[in-house]
Amino acid sequence: MGTRFLLALFLVLLVLGCEVQGTQLLPQDEPASLPLLAQVQESLSSYWDTAKEAAQGLYQKTYLNDMDEKIRDLYSKGSAAMSTYAGVFTDQLLTLLKGD
Repeated sequence: MGTRFLLALFLVLLVLGCEVQGTQLLPQDEPASLPLLAQVQESLSSYWDTAKEAAQGLYQKTYLNDMDEKIRDLYSKGSAAMSTYAGVFTDQLLTLLKGD
């Protein structure tokens, strides 16, 4: 299903990106406007920038220093416990392999 979607998307973009070489749709005295693909890319880029700014604003508004400190403390305690258990496991494994 994903391959079909990618193939269809590629074909649509290919059709949008192609320009007709032999015919002129605009009179000679008018300047040519941006191709359709460039317009789509520009609008998608502006939508992406708007969404990114909104997400950053939301993140800055909801950022909690207390929660950040709690997460850092939890990580440091968890990593300390894991290193202790890993050391005990390594000692037990070496003792088992050594046969002492």
